Amino acid sequence: MITYEWLYVLAGIFFAIWALLSALDRSNGKRWGNAAFWGLLAASFLFGSHLPPLANGVLVLALVGIAGIGGLGRSDPPTTTLEERLNFSQVKGNRLFIPALIVPFVAVAGTLAYNYTPLSGTGLFEPRRETLLLFAIGVLVALVVAMLWLKPPLLAPAEEGRRLLDSIGWAAILPQMLAALGAVFALAGVGDIIGSLAGAVIPEGSVFLTVIVFCLGMAIFTMIMGNAFAAFPVMAAAIGIPLLIEGYGGNPAVIGAVGMLAGFCGTLLTPMAANFNIVPAALLELDDQNLVIKQQVWTAIPLWFCNVAIIYIGAFLLWN
Repeated sequence: MITYEWLYVLAGIFFAIWALLSALDRSNGKRWGNAAFWGLLAASFLFGSHLPPLANGVLVLALVGIAGIGGLGRSDPPTTTLEERLNFSQVKGNRLFIPALIVPFVAVAGTLAYNYTPLSGTGLFEPRRETLLLFAIGVLVALVVAMLWLKPPLLAPAEEGRRLLDSIGWAAILPQMLAALGAVFALAGVGDIIGSLAGAVIPEGSVFLTVIVFCLGMAIFTMIMGNAFAAFPVMAAAIGIPLLIEGYGGNPAVIGAVGMLAGFCGTLLTPMAANFNIVPAALLELDDQNLVIKQQVWTAIPLWFCNVAIIYIGAFLLWN
């Protein structure tokens, strides 16, 4: 059976390759910092499931320490030349998007084929993990297709991946750390504390106001933690489940789905959502690191109001 552990090993192998290439890159003055950072991350993926919690915690602290002292530097490894890339774009045209399109195609088509054919009885994939596993398989298929089709240098994928990671730096793993922070908050009972405070402030029977507080909390906690998946356990435990679902009998599917969307509105407004807001600014080499956020404000605010309306109308009036 192909399980999540296979994905961890696959990711760990890639990070280990980037760590080795970083150590060999004499043009990068901070090559040992890069090698240590990506090497520790590789160790986390390869051995994290087999290490005690304390060891994993020390590993994370080491990653934070390397990033905190400015130990990471940007590299510019030689891969294909600018002329070669321009030639590819002129000769291949929009066909260059084929490898990128292979990834979602394999994930979607593979999931449908696996779930709605006799393949589902083979037990090939870990239950309820088929899509993510097939997504990874799609990445590997796309990589093979691109290598056979475009025939770049053998190390081009690894070097380009390293260049991209070094451009992003420590922010590349911020989403994972923030998601873990959300789990810690939930286990620490932060949701229960917020729920007791909200219950004392919100008038009894005020469904609409409760919806507003829930959506506002999702957006604010997402802005703090940078990830709606980190905010959801806290706000679901505080307001979503005890008040909206159990207290007022709202539709759980609508509250969960649209509540996450309210959190995504917060994602558009925070630099903590590095993978959405800081990474594009870094890759595009924008002078203003917050320019992406500034462009998204006028989408996030009206969308948040729409989420409030959808939850109130959908969960309590239409599908109650």
